[in-house]
Amino acid sequence: MPMETPAPSLQPGMTERAIDTATDVSRTMTELSDGLKAAVEQLSKAIAASRRPGGALATVSAITREAPLASVFIAFLLGVAVARRR
Repeated sequence: MPMETPAPSLQPGMTERAIDTATDVSRTMTELSDGLKAAVEQLSKAIAASRRPGGALATVSAITREAPLASVFIAFLLGVAVARRR
């Protein structure tokens, strides 16, 4: 009885598929990381811009320093309003 050698498989083996999957996950994580870094950088720039004199955060900081109790009360009311919407 002649022995036949098995034909080479056209489908990739489990090892190759695992390596491909790991490579795809690595690329995806790199893209997510780059996107997150860009978003954080833009947010940091926006916060820095609003802290300049006349900016929104500068105004809120000044009001909070002048009337801390009133600021806490307003923040509480805003929190209640947001919680009721949900």
